[in-house]
Amino acid sequence: MFRRFALLAVAALLSACAANQVNHDFDASRDFTAYRSWSWKEPALQYRPDDPRIKSDLTEQRVRQSVADQLDQRGLRPAAKGDLNVQTYLIVEERQQQVTTNYGGGWGNPWNGYWGAPMYNETRNVSYKVATIQIDLLDSKDGKLVWRGSDEQMLSRTPNLSDRSNAIRETVARILANYPPR
Repeated sequence: MFRRFALLAVAALLSACAANQVNHDFDASRDFTAYRSWSWKEPALQYRPDDPRIKSDLTEQRVRQSVADQLDQRGLRPAAKGDLNVQTYLIVEERQQQVTTNYGGGWGNPWNGYWGAPMYNETRNVSYKVATIQIDLLDSKDGKLVWRGSDEQMLSRTPNLSDRSNAIRETVARILANYPPR
C-alpha cells in the first residue's frame, strides 16, 4: 500500500517538473544574425557543486556533443576563434516536497448518519535531485553575455547509459530551441 502511494507521489513530482518552462534571457540590443561561428570558453562545462560524484569526462563529452549538434542545426559553425564563446553549467541540487496522503473517511449524510472508518492524514517529505543545464553564449569581442538558457530535469535513481545520453540531448535541444531569439 505504501509503495502505491510512493509511486503516486513520484508521478506527481515528475508531472510538476515536466510542466517547467525553459528559462532564457538575451540582450535585445544585439544583432544575432551577425553571429556565424562559436568556440568553447574553457572550462566548457562547470559543475555546481564541484562534486566528484557528478563530475565526469563522459558527462562533459555528452554535453559538448549535444551543444555542438544543436548549434550546428542553427547555422553556427565551430571555429578556433568564434563570434560566440560557449560555456555550460551542470547544477545538481537536492529538493524536498511534502506529500500528504488521506486514509479512511466516512460516508453518508446528516439525515441518515455517517458510517465508515475514521479519517487520518499522513504527511511525508520526499527528497529528490534535480539537474539544471545552463548554456551561456558570450560575445567573443567584448566578453559580455548575449544569450542564456537553462532547463531542469529530475534525476533518475537508476539511470542507464542511453537514458543519460537521451536526457542530456533532449534538455539541450529544449534550451537551444529558443536561439536565436525571435
